[in-house]
Amino acid sequence: MSREVVKRKGKRFVLVEERELRRLEQLAGKARTADESPLPAWPPADEQGRRPALAFARVSIARSILEERRAAGLSQEELARLAGVRQETICRIESGKHSPTVRTVAKIDKVLQAAMRRAAKGQTAKPSGRTTTMR
Repeated sequence: MSREVVKRKGKRFVLVEERELRRLEQLAGKARTADESPLPAWPPADEQGRRPALAFARVSIARSILEERRAAGLSQEELARLAGVRQETICRIESGKHSPTVRTVAKIDKVLQAAMRRAAKGQTAKPSGRTTTMR
């Protein structure tokens, strides 16, 4: 694949073949679809309607983080970078099958609360960590 870098008005652009652009668009579409996966299922209840506490807590945390991350418009990678954890950690927590530490949840919560405050003020978080006002 050949690429050409062009500079216009102080900005650098990379030119790629149209076929490569379509391939990249397909990959991005798959990533978006994966990021829009359904929430983790609640653990099944027993005959008396009780659910295992640990499994219930894991799924509850997973659902909360996933819903807040999506509402804030953050990807797993962005949330991980801003919270100072690995993307794999966010993925594992959001699956509802792993128990995060209190410290990890606190880091994630701090980022999500800040992102939600920015969203309420009409700002969005940029991948660089900067904010910009939406118009």
